[in-house]
Order: sequence, then C-alpha cells, then structure tokens
Amino acid sequence: MAKRKIVANGKPRSLPEQTRRLWARFEPEDRVLVVVNADPDALGSALALRRLLWRRVLNTTVVRINEVTRPDNLTMVRLLRMTVPHLSDVNVSDYSKFAMVDSQPQHSPDFPDVHYSVIIDHHPAGDDIASRGDLIDIRPRYGATCTILTEYLRGAKIKPSPRLATALVYGIKTDTAIFQRSALAEDLSAFRYLFPKANHSVLRKIDFSEMRVRDLDIIRKALEVKMVRKNTMFAHLGQVKSADVLVQIADFFLKVDIVDISVVSGIFGDRLVVIMRNVAARSNAGKLMTQAFGPLGSAGGHKNMARAEINRALLKDVLGDCQDDTITRFVMRRVQRPWARIKGLPEAADQAATASV
Repeated sequence: MAKRKIVANGKPRSLPEQTRRLWARFEPEDRVLVVVNADPDALGSALALRRLLWRRVLNTTVVRINEVTRPDNLTMVRLLRMTVPHLSDVNVSDYSKFAMVDSQPQHSPDFPDVHYSVIIDHHPAGDDIASRGDLIDIRPRYGATCTILTEYLRGAKIKPSPRLATALVYGIKTDTAIFQRSALAEDLSAFRYLFPKANHSVLRKIDFSEMRVRDLDIIRKALEVKMVRKNTMFAHLGQVKSADVLVQIADFFLKVDIVDISVVSGIFGDRLVVIMRNVAARSNAGKLMTQAFGPLGSAGGHKNMARAEINRALLKDVLGDCQDDTITRFVMRRVQRPWARIKGLPEAADQAATASV
C-alpha cells in the first residue's frame, strides 16, 4: 500500500475523506499501539482514535510514557474509567501498527523508536517528521488535538458517547485554557458539538480537582524563590516529585498582572525540566525554548506553551555543578539570551541545533 501523508497547515481535507485515509492505514488483523505523553488533550485524543478503530482492527491499546500525577488528570482517568498502562508494561513487538496523538516522536526520547502509521498533532511540525510516519496530520494553528480527532469522528459519522465527549471537551478546555489561548473557529465548533453530549457532573469534578494539600508547600516555595525580570517571572524549584507541579506553577504565575511569560524549572529524576507559559503577543514559547535548550536536550512546543528536558549528567558537564542557584542563573540566562553560545557544548553541535530553528 502506498504511503499517504497529510501535513495540514491550512484548510483540512473534507471530513469523510480524511477519515477514510486514516482507516486505510490499518487492516482487520492489526494490533495497534497508541502512544501518548498523557495529559487531557492526549488522553481524549487517544480515546477518540481508539473509537475510530473499533471493529476495524483486532485490538487497540493506549499507553503512556509518563506518570499521571496531577490531581485533575488523575480524577479524569478515574472517573472516565481510562486504562492507560505505562509503555514499559507492554511488549512493543506484540503490535503490528503504531500511532501517536498530541505529540511527535522527536518530542521525547522515551517514545519508542518505531515507524508510525498515524501521527496526529497540533504542535509545530518537526524537521524530520515526514520520515517518521505514513499518515501525518499536523495542524499547529489548532488549539487542541482533541479538536482534530473530533473532526475525524464527525467525518466517520460516529456520535461520541458521554464518556468520550467528556474526555474531548476537557482536552479542548485544557489546551485552550477555556479559549484564552490560541484557538480557531474549529476549536469552538468542536466544543459546541461535544458539550451537550458530555457528562457535566464529571466535568465539574475534574475542574475542581486542581491540587492536593501537599501542593500548597510547592506554591509557598515558588513564591519564596521567584524572580521577576521585566514581564517574565522565573522560579527554580529544585528537586520535585512530579514534573506536573512545574506546569501548575507556570500557569499560576500567569495570574499575576504584570507577568506575560512564566518560566518554571525543577529536577525530576535524572533530568532538568523547564516549563514556559507565554501570553506576550510578540513571543513564541516553542521557538524560544528550542533555541535556548535544544542544543542540550529535547525542547519545543507552540506559541503559548513549551517544555524542555535536559539530562542532568550533561547539564553538570556544562555547568560544573547542579546547585539550585547555578541552575537558576543558567535558565534565566538562556531564556533571556537564547542565541548565546552554551559553555562546554561543541560549537558544531551548538550551531547545528540552532540553525534548524
């Protein structure tokens, strides 16, 4: 079967046609593994893809590469009865086809190094994405991947169940910050279509489950170590039990009236994780993070939100130590001067990494 690729940056194909192209990538005997970096948009999108493949393949399994720790995400998984094992709990060789939603293979080294039959995402396309999959549907102007999957469902004339509609609604709400971040008319259309079909009691409970008692200590620490430079607020939280708390703090900082960009970092496991949130009209979080941290690890995102991860051992080679004050200065300097050369990194590697941005 010839490869069929869609890299959609403008008006998408007709809904029935794009759904037929998706179905054409699979055979009835296929066992499909859908890989996600689990958050509400990814989980809702994965459930929708599994529904699209129901009775069209032998089996569809959704797996995650990360731990689900945020209270609202845990509540979503529990109340919507989602079964999403970790990638390490399955045997990749048991599956004949692979799919990815709300991410791209280059976004994390934890994604399995396989060829994907389907990649559907709303983040900016990576340079080598065309070689990583067969059907590639990337729409960076969309506010949420759940919107794209809702269009596939409508193209298939599949009415989502209350459970699926709830997951998709919450994914759209989360990634558009209830339409305060970048969104299209398509996002609004998908939301209006799904909202009457969702379970609103479950939605309210997920919305209210934003933090646990222990999270209050992290907020206290963030307020103690915060630094403000012009309209950007920084905080390095040191060792954290979950990278999700960095996302919570970055979102929280944007509530401050003068803050247009928030940058929150912490050490999680063997990596430095840096989270950026942006509402400044002339800034692009994804490009800035790629320029600033791409030479040292994985980095990317889109205009309003981005993430970078750097191996701690490599960071120590570059900085000499991984003390909190050293990392704080490093993160602030890189964000404020993303094109500055990184000490300790070979010049050729530094130039190659930044030239592709």
